[in-house]
Amino acid sequence: MTKFRGFTLLELLVVIVIIGLLAGYVAPRYFAQVGKSEIQVARAQLESFDQAMDQFRLDKRRYPTAEEGLQAVQPYLKKALPKDPWDRPYVYRTPAAVGEVEILTYGRDGKAGGTGDDADINLFR
Repeated sequence: MTKFRGFTLLELLVVIVIIGLLAGYVAPRYFAQVGKSEIQVARAQLESFDQAMDQFRLDKRRYPTAEEGLQAVQPYLKKALPKDPWDRPYVYRTPAAVGEVEILTYGRDGKAGGTGDDADINLFR
């Protein structure tokens, strides 16, 4: 007859500590990559807006007015007008501080300015 021997409390604590150390090492690296991917998504969406703005301008010989906003370029996008990766609408400004038009997202924090993941991401035309 075989006796089953369970784990001691010390063995369980050692395993829990090892798992905690691994999670503490891996988690910050993973979440840093998530922030980078959100920024890449925002830049890709701005690029699609850029192409849609070109098509709109070819058809209408102007950029959308402030009243029309980004909704005016919806027919030129392959999918519905997206929100930024942080689930906020993109900001459309005309006239812009630089050029005729500016499309931007305020980044992770949703506030003007910032650095890193909180930095604004702009497209000027």
